Amino acid sequence: MRKVLIANRGEIASRIIKTCHSLGIETVAVYSDADKDLPYVKHASKSYRIGEPPVMKSYLQVNKILEVAIQEKVDAIHPGYGFLSENSDFAKAVENHKIIFIGPNPDIISLMGDKVKARKTMIDAGVPVVPGSQNGIPSIDEACELAERIGYPVMLKASGGGGGIGMQCCYNEDDLQKAFQSTKARAKMYFGNDDVFIEKYISNARHIEVQIFGDMEGNIVHLYERDCSIQRRNQKVIEETPSPFISTKTRDKICEAAKRAAQFVNYTNAGTIEFIVDEEENFYFLEMNTRLQVEHPITEMTTNIDLVKWQLLVARGERLPLKQDEINATGHAIEFRLYAEDPVSFLPSPGKIEKFSYCDENQYVRIDSGYEEGSTVTPFYDPMIAKIIVKGKTRNESIQLSKQFLNEFEVKGIKTNIPLFLKTLNDESFLRGDYSTGFLANK
Repeated sequence: MRKVLIANRGEIASRIIKTCHSLGIETVAVYSDADKDLPYVKHASKSYRIGEPPVMKSYLQVNKILEVAIQEKVDAIHPGYGFLSENSDFAKAVENHKIIFIGPNPDIISLMGDKVKARKTMIDAGVPVVPGSQNGIPSIDEACELAERIGYPVMLKASGGGGGIGMQCCYNEDDLQKAFQSTKARAKMYFGNDDVFIEKYISNARHIEVQIFGDMEGNIVHLYERDCSIQRRNQKVIEETPSPFISTKTRDKICEAAKRAAQFVNYTNAGTIEFIVDEEENFYFLEMNTRLQVEHPITEMTTNIDLVKWQLLVARGERLPLKQDEINATGHAIEFRLYAEDPVSFLPSPGKIEKFSYCDENQYVRIDSGYEEGSTVTPFYDPMIAKIIVKGKTRNESIQLSKQFLNEFEVKGIKTNIPLFLKTLNDESFLRGDYSTGFLANK
């Protein structure tokens, strides 16, 4: 593998470029007009303009991306996360051009991308799933009948959804009646599939996910769990590992369940099994993400493993570098998703970053950024401008180091959610590790 095209932008493109170059692999970046001056465009070995700012005219242009790949004679394409990363048609098109797709088999992407089929598959694998529908629900009458049977509140979800899009919590039949058609329409618009299904809503739930990895010889390992329960509107904001909530016994069980899920579908490359965990530590399969996760750096910090490097090695046919008993996690890491947004209204705050200043000599802090001082944050994409990852020997140390770093971090020209981070880090329930996915909504 001598040359890799990165079908993505910003922070994750820079992240992949860094590992590729450390392995002596050339990189090819693609960019829209809005991103032409971002750091990743300069850092890649070569860069190509692929269109106008809207994603439908640039980063989702499969044919243009493949044209660049063919022109540059790349050996592989890394999709990053978001955009085309879980698009099975794109993965198939890449492989049809005799180019390696750095990710799982397209059939697995397709299977796990359909949340209803994924639920059925996990039931067959013996992995616990949240009570709910076994098929898509075509009518509101059937939806109401099922919701009555399993009991309110329920979650109405898009079968092809992800990232919190196409989800609606319904506390009674009136809520369900109002949400049904709008959720189907939203699902059709975002995913091209208007199938919806219902799951029992787990109150005071924790969102715990397990990083898994598989190679082409059938070896599967887990790299422990991440707690992603600090969310706003079903979007993760702060993640940490290990989870401060689950016991060692539950940790062992949930990690083994994740491995069982991956083994059942013969999974290859990086993936994540997401679970909902109730107050008694019962856990239920939520979804499988067939890609690298935004929050993967906290796993890298505690295991000292470069997950992108592993992706590249597995994609070119090599075995996993370590066996399960050789993988150890030490310390505690927290990731903060730094957004260009108003900390009160949470609306995006595009503009020029006039100052982006922090001490880069801290051994305990890692910054994965898609922007730099002088960069312009445009309104066309997700407003995440960087990820701040802090590691300490203990959770308390991580929290104290995070407070110190965030108080000294200077960003000017745009508003950010740093005040939200600091408020959370000083919250008594967060300090106790006693929080659920409703934490921010209740503040």
